[in-house]
Amino acid sequence: MHEAQAKESYRLEYHLKPGYVFFSPEPTLIYAVVGSAVMVCLWDGQKRYGGAAHFIYPKAPRREEATARYGNAAVSALIRLLIEEGSERAHLQAQIFGGGDPGPQEAGSLGLENVRIAREVLQREGIPVSSEDTGGSLGRKLIYKTDTNEVMVLKVDRLRREDWFPYGA
Repeated sequence: MHEAQAKESYRLEYHLKPGYVFFSPEPTLIYAVVGSAVMVCLWDGQKRYGGAAHFIYPKAPRREEATARYGNAAVSALIRLLIEEGSERAHLQAQIFGGGDPGPQEAGSLGLENVRIAREVLQREGIPVSSEDTGGSLGRKLIYKTDTNEVMVLKVDRLRREDWFPYGA
């Protein structure tokens, strides 16, 4: 899928910043850039809509600090948004992207812990993971089509300041 072709049929576009969750029942292109952070895409195959969570840390240290910057809170919030819109858990499926580390992949690294918490929350909630592209040393630029559950992944050697456009330039 070429980016120009993807934009042709979508009225809504959303640049998902780290620490945010987005859902709309309208077909939307969601853009994100991840390194050690993770983006979880959640899709309802019956209603043909979806959303995404983009988090940078695995788990909030204390309940009162739980925001979408943390995977346990972000993924749970995304699930709640779809359920509140009328989705049934049995119709949901997830995809996980990111969790890379520029150095050696070691147990306990931030990227691996982010992926682990995403899997843990989804498993606890009974939501299957249909696809994932995680780990490694490369960053990822992502475009998620919420009505088809398609994701375009562009792997990059290093993330530059301009990769974070429009919120980092």
